[in-house]
Amino acid sequence: MTEDLLDHRTEGPASAPPLLLGPSLGTSLALWDAVAPELSARHRVVRWNLPGHGGAAPGLISAGATVGDLADLVLALADSLGAERFGYAGVSLGGAVGLHLAVHHPQRLESLAVICSSAHFNGSGPWAERAARVRREGVEWLAESADGRWFTPGFTVPRLVEDQRTADPEAYAACCDALGAFDLRDRLGEITVPTLLVAGRQDPATPPPHLREIADAVPTATLVELPDSSHLAPAQCPEAVLTALRPHLDGGAGLGMAVRREVLGDAHVDRAQARQTPFTARFQDFVTRYAWGEIWTDPTLSRRERSMITLTALVAHGHHDELAMHVRAARRNGLTPEEIGAVLLQTAVYCGVPAANAAFATARRALAEDDG
Repeated sequence: MTEDLLDHRTEGPASAPPLLLGPSLGTSLALWDAVAPELSARHRVVRWNLPGHGGAAPGLISAGATVGDLADLVLALADSLGAERFGYAGVSLGGAVGLHLAVHHPQRLESLAVICSSAHFNGSGPWAERAARVRREGVEWLAESADGRWFTPGFTVPRLVEDQRTADPEAYAACCDALGAFDLRDRLGEITVPTLLVAGRQDPATPPPHLREIADAVPTATLVELPDSSHLAPAQCPEAVLTALRPHLDGGAGLGMAVRREVLGDAHVDRAQARQTPFTARFQDFVTRYAWGEIWTDPTLSRRERSMITLTALVAHGHHDELAMHVRAARRNGLTPEEIGAVLLQTAVYCGVPAANAAFATARRALAEDDG
């Protein structure tokens, strides 16, 4: 890794859409440990460390730094990875970097998720005081109060507290300088990239009103509030964060999932999702993104016509489990039992009588279940 690039970790297929994940002040890329592996099934996930955090070299940042300086480092990292456009999600200071990118470099972002962050951090005064004390005393005193600032009572993540304890004081103080100078409230209306805002209702650092302020100003914004979360939501409530992030980030897969549900029905899709494992996740994403998000959404053929073609292909190959599912789908797409029968009769001519005979038996059972 070159010395002028942010320390980072890359996960997921190299051909997948890139997604950059930014950390909170005092933590490392470990903040995303419970979220990044799941996201990497569908994205090329790039987690980055702040200078001087998580063992990263401190030299990329110095006193008087700005959030814009950090955003420039993120763009340099993206450039080095060949990511001309990318999704971005960040927590606290990492979220502020995302807001800066959305205002000043919107052409680089596919989507933005701002988690437990703000368009301002209450002015420079408190941050100047914190930076001065860190430069005098180091960061140990901050580690002692980390649980109260980051998590709800009784919850902790020792690895992240250790990140706070081992952060480089000068780099940490420079990040405080950046937070103290940050204020994008008068530019929020310029953001046009699809934006997700996630607030922890028990967050003392950036409480929900900070995220609501952004939501009210950004035309494309959606706000989600997590009732059981404090400041480091990806570490404390990873499943809730994933539930919010997936449809926001998925793009074609999000559209594909909607079409899949319309054609196959919620009950079938819910069962398929419940059976999904990390081993099958990428295949399920392929089916949802390609078959349902691209082929079934092509307006050249109607859904009725697609159902007839699909029934024929399934009969030809003897895929009777899939045939039963698509008989039910054909009914949702407007085909009558008589029309389905006519399609299967056609297959007797071109796929063979035995294939059609088995298909009629499968279809009869599926239609009976559907009627029931």
